[in-house]
Amino acid sequence: MADKMDVEAVNGAKEAERVGPAPDLAADRIITNNFALLNSAVDAFDPRFTLRALRSISTLRKAADFPDALAIAIRTAFPRPQNNARRVLEEMLPERLRGEQGTDNANGGAASKDPDLVEIAEVWAYLGVLCQVYLYDTQQYDKGASFSDNFVEKVRSFNRRTMDPIGAKAYFYYQLFHEHLAPLPPSKQSPVIDIRPRLLAALRSAVLRKDPDTHAAVTVLLLRNYLSTADITQADLLVAQTQFPSSAANTQVCRYLYHLGRIRAIQLAYTDAHANLESATRKSPTTGPAAGFYQQATKLRIVVELLMGDIPPRSLFRHPTLEAALAPYLPLVHAVRIGDLQAFLATTTTHAALFRADGTATLIARLRQNVLKTGIRMLSLAYSRISLREICRRLGISTEESAEYIAAKAIRDGVIPSSSLDHAHGHLATRLPGEAYTTTEPCDAFHSRVEALLAMRDESVRAMRYPVDKHRRVAAEAALARERERELETAIAEGDEEDLGDDGEGGF
Repeated sequence: MADKMDVEAVNGAKEAERVGPAPDLAADRIITNNFALLNSAVDAFDPRFTLRALRSISTLRKAADFPDALAIAIRTAFPRPQNNARRVLEEMLPERLRGEQGTDNANGGAASKDPDLVEIAEVWAYLGVLCQVYLYDTQQYDKGASFSDNFVEKVRSFNRRTMDPIGAKAYFYYQLFHEHLAPLPPSKQSPVIDIRPRLLAALRSAVLRKDPDTHAAVTVLLLRNYLSTADITQADLLVAQTQFPSSAANTQVCRYLYHLGRIRAIQLAYTDAHANLESATRKSPTTGPAAGFYQQATKLRIVVELLMGDIPPRSLFRHPTLEAALAPYLPLVHAVRIGDLQAFLATTTTHAALFRADGTATLIARLRQNVLKTGIRMLSLAYSRISLREICRRLGISTEESAEYIAAKAIRDGVIPSSSLDHAHGHLATRLPGEAYTTTEPCDAFHSRVEALLAMRDESVRAMRYPVDKHRRVAAEAALARERERELETAIAEGDEEDLGDDGEGGF
């Protein structure tokens, strides 16, 4: 009988996941339908239903009646006025929407008799996240930070895997509220510094509980926290001493790669920074709500490419999603490509506020040396001998000593390898480059490409190899996993009954 009930619960959960809330439903109906998904997550011990309920947040926050729908949902989930959980949630709503004695069961009178709408922790935590969303959208940052301080600690006290996606979302808004409190980052007195111990405690709990959702979310939030106050050393130590979960969601992976790319760019490790930022832009969606992240990651990747000496393709600036956002960066790339220092300085002065808002102003300031090196390389290709005074006039350098220093550094870095400086006469002499095919450079380039293709071929062959009777071992392991899951569901159900049976107030 118990097995039959489990099968029915799982089938009901799958049907709820398949159908889901229709896009034309009212906001209160969407929230109450999500209650069924949360109950299915508890019954089937499957957090995927919790994730499905959280996906509707973007739809709910756009609804005009979102606060009214949230008030109705709170009264539906907790019909008793004296319920402590209901009182805490309703305090976050406007005064006009708080429950009264005569209107407690309005629009939800039959819900209190529905056995499926049980006062479970997941429903309370989901409504708490919706309250966070409402407070953030209405810019009530002080009230949201005060509510989130207690809310995240209460969520962390529940060691339930079906609660993990909700906890990750709660910590996300917890960080956002404190970022908007005065004094704002990068001030060292910013409230974001005070929440770091709590985030580190949440990270330790997530690792011990094998909670990949909270683990990934809190790791990204800590990196964001450190970068907001320019604590690059602490961010680098966090990356070195923690391991990002391999099963994290794609959105968290994109954020992690973006923050890691920013850290490496500040540390002058441009090759690693470019690899991380390129992976972030490839994994990120290019349209919809994630377009802003895609634009920001692309801006940083362009600056890193320029610092590496590469020029981004012009087709990148014609992308429909990026064309308007990258308009200030196009003259910057053009100035670096031709080595025009005056155009570079004019661009950085005109768009200084935008570059500071994008967080790329410090990296763009480093491009001045690249512009000068490019200009000297262009002059060395055009003239076999050119005076330092002429270099100063062409590139806008103040003194001949500075021009000599920049030219010497370009020679040492290999930018103009076939050149030499004549200090006595004050000019730069350039020899004609030799024939490239008389050296081993073409052979080395061809050899590196062959090695890369052979390595790809070997990986493909290894990926196609399957051990003998692997399907039988997989089937046996799946059967054992299902048996352990049933035992765990029984133990958790008994524990939930003990937790909820004596708590008449429902104070989650």
